[in-house]
Amino acid sequence: MIDLTELKQVNPVTINQPLVSVITPAYNAAGVIGETIESVQKQTYTNWEMLIVDDCSTDETREIIRSYSAEDSRIRLIELPVNSGAAVARNTALEQAAGTYAAFLDSDDQWLPHKTERQLAWMQKYGAAFTFSQYYVIASDGTDLGLGDLIPARVGYSDLLKQNMIGCLTVMVDLEQTGPLKMVDIRTRQDYVLWLELCRRGFTAYGISEPLAVYRRQEASISSDKKKMAKQNWKVYRNIEKLNLLASSYYFMHYACNKWKKYRRASTSGNGGVK
Repeated sequence: MIDLTELKQVNPVTINQPLVSVITPAYNAAGVIGETIESVQKQTYTNWEMLIVDDCSTDETREIIRSYSAEDSRIRLIELPVNSGAAVARNTALEQAAGTYAAFLDSDDQWLPHKTERQLAWMQKYGAAFTFSQYYVIASDGTDLGLGDLIPARVGYSDLLKQNMIGCLTVMVDLEQTGPLKMVDIRTRQDYVLWLELCRRGFTAYGISEPLAVYRRQEASISSDKKKMAKQNWKVYRNIEKLNLLASSYYFMHYACNKWKKYRRASTSGNGGVK
């Protein structure tokens, strides 16, 4: 059993230096993609590759990525021929990834400089295959909104059905333990489905309480996406996880209650750490 109380005692200097593949889908991210890339370049751990899959952007996203790639060979631009969504973009990157570990970072989010080093050292020390962490939240204009919601020390399948407490931008997975990863081809919640799959297969998701990333909250989409997200969660229960009506209703009740509590806290505190 992993002793989570020892987190702060982990030596960030790892014995070996495995390649970490950073998986980044991008669509019309010209205003933020530079900051995202630079947050990876500033990592204290340097053995990484960043695979950025452009999903047919109509702005200058591709040109910006090319400029960084020309200066840093660890950064690769992959261009999709048609707009296909985040699942296809991430899967394309995963198929071409050469790393022992895969980590996820969306095109508008950022990592703190010690993120890769700290998380990788922790995973190597304890032999963990699937980890995530706490993160900070900023508004779309960069205003600091504080910490996101507190995360649990460990998450299993039943826990995750009740609430997705795993921020995609914080996840790191040991591919040697899990085997190749592939997200289901749906427009939203595809990352959530992957976390469910890993937990269903017996991998515990371990939460690192230290904030290691920065999530950019897009205010305009929060209220408009509530109903869509709820419907998508119901489809996940029924169509993907194949839960019966009673089980789906049980977990959806927990999901709805947890979401209501999150949005209520966000409206009063202003941090908005909602994923």
